[in-house]
Amino acid sequence: MKKVVDGNIKHRHAPPVFWSFSCYITVMNLPLTYRKATQALNFLARQSGGSINKLKALKLLFFADRYHLRKYGRPVSECSYFAMNHGPVASEAKQVAEDHDLLPAPARSYAHKFLKNKSDYDFASIADVDKSVLSESDLEALTFAWENFGYYFKYQLRNITHHYPEWKRHERALGHDGRRRVKMDYADFFAEPDAGFNPCHALTAKEREVARALFLERQAFDQRWS
Repeated sequence: MKKVVDGNIKHRHAPPVFWSFSCYITVMNLPLTYRKATQALNFLARQSGGSINKLKALKLLFFADRYHLRKYGRPVSECSYFAMNHGPVASEAKQVAEDHDLLPAPARSYAHKFLKNKSDYDFASIADVDKSVLSESDLEALTFAWENFGYYFKYQLRNITHHYPEWKRHERALGHDGRRRVKMDYADFFAEPDAGFNPCHALTAKEREVARALFLERQAFDQRWS
């Protein structure tokens, strides 16, 4: 069986041998966002030696999503992003990382095959990354995030994300109104961060304009047919 990934035809991997057919069908019916969030977090945990702090992992995922969106026109995770006091947060990935009560049962069952909470602040990888879920460009973006930001501590990463315009535009609402979170717009990820901060794939002004326009066109198409 084959699938198209980032414009290229890839062979779809067979489900792991320990899965029953009914389990495989359940996974295939699970929204891709939860599968990609799980595997992205799994990748980052394994890069970190097998376990990783939840806040750090979510900040690294933000940088991977920003890189992939700017270079390839879509984020890695496809998660809904919210601005929170600790920076931008991929909502579905946060549910997976925290094993949150809001996590749908099929998503929880899937995540538990790959991730395990070590504490309130850390989770561990318990299985290899299922690379059939992540494209080559997804892995490129996650590797970029790890190599460029993985050596920072969690609160350093939080502070760095506060210099990116997609979060900064909501800073006043978070601080003054006391709101816990504000919905972010992926279109804002094409804007440039403060001087001296990594843009996560540099773009010229013209490239940025074209990339943003193409993204908005794809977003409108997806919304029309969803």
